[in-house]
Amino acid sequence: MATCLYCQHDNPTEQSVCENCGMNLPQHTERNQAQRLLRFKLFVIGLTIFCAIMIVWLPRSNPAGG
Repeated sequence: MATCLYCQHDNPTEQSVCENCGMNLPQHTERNQAQRLLRFKLFVIGLTIFCAIMIVWLPRSNPAGG
């Protein structure tokens, strides 16, 4: 089922326009969601690696003064 982004009406998958309001239906929503999820996972992994490198690489302050 394809959901209309304008009126939220559920339409059969093979239709290209909403049968309730006539607006164009989104194409390839499942594929777009999978791509967005993959991009998010890669971002989180990259951010985690970056933070781990910064924790190791940045100098630490010595509270004893030397």
